[in-house]
Amino acid sequence: MGKLRIPRAWTVTLLLAATTLPIGASAADLIIGTGASAGVHTNVGRAICRLIQRANPNTTCEVASVEGRHAAEPLAVLSEVRNNAIEIGIVQSDWQYHAFQGTGPVEFMDMRFDNLRSLFSLHGELFTLIARRDAHIESLDDLVGKRVNIGNPGSTQRGIMDIVMDAKGWTQESFQFADELSDAEQLLALCHNRVQAIVAVVSHPDERTAKALELCDAKIVPVSGAEVDKLVADNRFLATSEVPMSVYAESDTLIPTFGVVVTAVTSSDLDDETAYVVVKSVFDNLDNMKRLHRALGNLSPGRMISAGLTAPLHPGAVRYYRENGMM
Repeated sequence: MGKLRIPRAWTVTLLLAATTLPIGASAADLIIGTGASAGVHTNVGRAICRLIQRANPNTTCEVASVEGRHAAEPLAVLSEVRNNAIEIGIVQSDWQYHAFQGTGPVEFMDMRFDNLRSLFSLHGELFTLIARRDAHIESLDDLVGKRVNIGNPGSTQRGIMDIVMDAKGWTQESFQFADELSDAEQLLALCHNRVQAIVAVVSHPDERTAKALELCDAKIVPVSGAEVDKLVADNRFLATSEVPMSVYAESDTLIPTFGVVVTAVTSSDLDDETAYVVVKSVFDNLDNMKRLHRALGNLSPGRMISAGLTAPLHPGAVRYYRENGMM
């Protein structure tokens, strides 16, 4: 119970998408790959490149958009890292986990990803429960008997919602009505009171979340409790976190939840000195890093060397962390 289930129908799509994605020739010393549709990941990759080039003026760094279909993009990025087409990939922790372990969407693929190595983790993509204020939903348990959008099948929001329901012992019949709208469609349903609560898996601040809070008289609901703690403990790619309400209003409130973590991944083929320089460029300038994108504002060194990292740390990263008393 509690393990993330990935529909097997994705496997064929992922296999096709992940093996036919050449990266154009580049003269850059370092290439950071992100999913083509992952806007926040791309901006974070640019932020890392900026820090590397500031700290190392003779080193060039570029961000490459890796094409893929829907959920296939993270695996496509990891495939380019595995094949040494790019030096660093920015992907979510669940994809890092499944690729390295050979589970989930890569279970039936011939290629192995055992050369993946972690550098550090970044911001979270958090399971975010948003409810209308007039629905009187104050906790996760209050969803029982309510009208809830659980997400469309195959989506990230649905995958996480499924394991939440599993952990709580819920079925769709636990709700008055369980809708299956996409992330793009659910805002209108919430505003029109078709549903009383919606879920999203997003980095904060998030534009749609901001609109829901403003236009639908909604709020973000805490997601916590013993079942959630066990869920995180059972799935190494998940981590507890908090939504900082300061990004949406003048408030210091931190709302507990959990989610996946965006990670920086390389391969064992990257030389130790280069890995060391990349990590040093980021951690020696972490305050600047936090200012380069709003999603990075709550980074903390302790979490960055452990949260969501399931592939082994690269030796070059370990060297920096040990030199600075971080491990």
